[in-house]
Amino acid sequence: MNLNALQQQLGLEAENQYPPVEKWHPQLSGDMDMVIHRDGTWWHEGVQIKREKLVRLFASILRKEGDEYFLLTPVEKWRVSVEDRPLLIVMIERVDESIRAITNSGDVVTIGQDHPLLMSELDGVLLPEVNVRADLYARFSRNAFYDLSDMAHEDNDGRYFVTSEGSKYFLS
Repeated sequence: MNLNALQQQLGLEAENQYPPVEKWHPQLSGDMDMVIHRDGTWWHEGVQIKREKLVRLFASILRKEGDEYFLLTPVEKWRVSVEDRPLLIVMIERVDESIRAITNSGDVVTIGQDHPLLMSELDGVLLPEVNVRADLYARFSRNAFYDLSDMAHEDNDGRYFVTSEGSKYFLS
């Protein structure tokens, strides 16, 4: 089966359209030897998946349940490993009064009320992240974080923040 056929079977005929994984409730099929590394790369059976379309397809059928991640189809559910966050923000840009973020899997979100910028701890360091969709969070790549830092302003208390869609998000 080719990628186009699989996308059609999952109901993904248009780009940036996501299948209704929240409506699928198959029994657990087992554990898949797939790991999403901290740097945003996807690996299957020890080999990096380099086909961007395949990574995007897998990301579109990813769901988080509790602390675990699964790839789902209407009839299968495979547990996968995620080292940190399943998605990685690889680029940001200022568009008028908003900050738009793009993930390694092609998601495009605008930081704001629907996709707030949060700071969470990893290995004792506060790092920014955004809820992209359905409890799937994206960390900022190093370059995207530097771009975000360049957009920051300092308040009277010496704390740094960015604004997007009228909201203020502190980076420290």
